[in-house]
Amino acid sequence: MDDPLELDDLAALTLARQFPADPLEAPALLEAVGPVQTQTARSAFLGLAARSPLVTHASLTAAYEAGDVVRGSTLRGTVHTSTPAQHRVLDAVTRVGQRRFWERTLRRPDGSALPDGALDELWAATETFAATAWRTPDELHDHLAAWLDRHGGDPSRVADQAGRYLSFGHGGLLRRPLSGGWDRQGAPGYRAATAVTARPLPSQHQALDEAVLLHLRIHGPATREDIAWWSGVTLGAVDDAVARVGELLGDGLTARPGPGGRRYLDIAGVADAAAHPPAVRLLPEFDALFCGYAPRGRDRFVTAEHHALLWSAANGQVRPPLLVDGRITGWWRLTGSGRRRSLAVSWFARTRRPRVGELAEAVARVESALDVTVDAVTRTRV
Repeated sequence: MDDPLELDDLAALTLARQFPADPLEAPALLEAVGPVQTQTARSAFLGLAARSPLVTHASLTAAYEAGDVVRGSTLRGTVHTSTPAQHRVLDAVTRVGQRRFWERTLRRPDGSALPDGALDELWAATETFAATAWRTPDELHDHLAAWLDRHGGDPSRVADQAGRYLSFGHGGLLRRPLSGGWDRQGAPGYRAATAVTARPLPSQHQALDEAVLLHLRIHGPATREDIAWWSGVTLGAVDDAVARVGELLGDGLTARPGPGGRRYLDIAGVADAAAHPPAVRLLPEFDALFCGYAPRGRDRFVTAEHHALLWSAANGQVRPPLLVDGRITGWWRLTGSGRRRSLAVSWFARTRRPRVGELAEAVARVESALDVTVDAVTRTRV
């Protein structure tokens, strides 16, 4: 049996995947490091620029406009930026993970469930409605309410904010800004992914298997709990997919004990450990070093004490993390408006303070990602 993995081993193996040695353009970088959670629109710009100097505000905007990079509500119902091919896998996985939520919400006036197959009909009807034009949230909401009314559902169930989310939160839709830049939270429009990507939807089993392989390739080594949290599907579905992947790969799927007595899965030969992790990086909200793992699995990068200071359980928000020597040791924020900004860096007591020279490259990547100029940097211990 292989020796147990330690936290440092997990971090080094993941960093080697998340920070490729060779500079890559945005589409190739997404293939290498996986989808980027983009609840905050700027996160894709910051997260990819932190991993490659070739990703700039202009280059990522161009990739979005060309359809080489796409954005949609997928894993756990959250917004992700990915390649078109990745999106189709995430879409199919999301239909598995979000199905019960949709069925529970979209009930008849008497509280009974819609007929079997109705949800799939609704998703198909939504994609047809959004196949020829970018639809606004209001247009999609009116379409959803009208569909429910015609099919014996209860339109009042989608009148509140959570219900309105279902109007545009379907994984089969892509989104783009109808006003403002791709890095802004401007008014969005939605279009059927099939119309934009011309790619078919994989089967449920195929998508779940590909999701397991994708997660291990970009975030491994990882536990079954990590895969389930990231993908938004049940542990049972993950276990079934892991079993199928194991039959396919044989000895190519490995398992080793690790911290907390957990069992860590990986794909043999994907990456060697990172010999030299990035000295300093300014990561975005919801970065993969957080969101690639179940909360208790994030200890490879951040202590439980520091995690509680970064992640707000009350509203699900997270402060943009500061990465120093492969550990998350604080946070950062931009202040001001317009093209000129100030940057404040906060690092935790009893961790290493990032040096001014180390911050220079990280700050330059933020400037390039957001097309701003940082004219002042402050460092504060917290």
